[in-house]
Amino acid sequence: MTVKEIREKETGHLKEELVEKRKHLFDLRSQAVTEKLEDPSQLRKTRKEIAQMQTILRQRELEAQPKQVKVAKVTAEKPAAKKAPAKTAAAKRTAAPKKKKTTAAAK
Repeated sequence: MTVKEIREKETGHLKEELVEKRKHLFDLRSQAVTEKLEDPSQLRKTRKEIAQMQTILRQRELEAQPKQVKVAKVTAEKPAAKKAPAKTAAAKRTAAPKKKKTTAAAK
């Protein structure tokens, strides 16, 4: 099926056919697993047709939406990155002290 043929179909019919193609793809995958698939290129063709249908459906969906005016982005300063809260004096005292590195010469 060509893209031109897909575009000519109504949205409702196209959605039904999309469901059928997905079921067909599932059947093809199960045949591929059981090694009963005669033509492996059918997988690629079916996936391609599904993608074309989804693309056209999405285009129609976007065309149906009211046109939104793109607003220019206002360049505002980025807020400063939040710093971690400072440790309280009690938290500093209860924290485990860091071990000092000893060198062989000091021993």
